[in-house]
Amino acid sequence: MVENLTPDIRNAVRAVIVSNDQLLLLKKTGGDRGERYGLPGGAQNLGETLAQALERECLEEIGSTVEILALMNVADHFKARETEPPSTRHMVEFLFRCSVPDGYVAHNGSKPDRSQTDVVWINLANLAAMPLYPESLSHWLLEGILHDTALYSGIYRGTME
Repeated sequence: MVENLTPDIRNAVRAVIVSNDQLLLLKKTGGDRGERYGLPGGAQNLGETLAQALERECLEEIGSTVEILALMNVADHFKARETEPPSTRHMVEFLFRCSVPDGYVAHNGSKPDRSQTDVVWINLANLAAMPLYPESLSHWLLEGILHDTALYSGIYRGTME
């Protein structure tokens, strides 16, 4: 039965929100990874569309609705999980170009991730030097943002790591 299925591969959605040459990121701390930054978003729940998952995750993490503009990229990576014993989850990441309402001020939503400490706007010129998770995220983001790659080409581009 579908309702008892625990997938070995998990879909996740991420919002790429750019305004005035700045990218909206979650600031995270804790665990053995130290301070790092990531895109708003998270895992798709059973029965949700990708759009529903992204809308829910953004409300929880950044306290705002988003307008989904286009699918930018699809790639997979292996996420280390802080479980006992430690484990790894195969994730398929869907990156969507999004926008927030005019006047949005970066802040934590009502249900931030447990390692999330803040929501910040980061200048695109500083992105390559940021501690991003996954580490290769800056490559994917800069390629998409700087070349305005706003629509997924349907070509599998490999893993993010």
